[in-house]
Amino acid sequence: MSEYITLKDNRDFSRLYKRGKSFVSPVLVTYILKNKSDNLRFGITTGKKVGKAVKRTRARRVIRAAYYELYPNIKSGYDFVFVARGKTPYAKSQTICCAMKKHLKAAGVLKEG
Repeated sequence: MSEYITLKDNRDFSRLYKRGKSFVSPVLVTYILKNKSDNLRFGITTGKKVGKAVKRTRARRVIRAAYYELYPNIKSGYDFVFVARGKTPYAKSQTICCAMKKHLKAAGVLKEG
């Protein structure tokens, strides 16, 4: 499980928005749904509300870094969509990581330990 699998299809994102469980914090929204495979897949959404291109890119970068940091501790077989919020590009990556960890813990997808 060393390869990171990203969600690219609109239908995958829509499925998570409709059926996934959502967790909200001031810097991040997380949608989580069990998938049929044994893989971990993730997607990142940054809307125009986040800011112009540079801000959206930074938001994606810090979310991706937080996901990669927590990746080894996540149970397999889930899809995630992380949605950046207005405060995301201004937040430190550690803040994003803490928020993501809290969401994944609340969903019960983090491995114990």
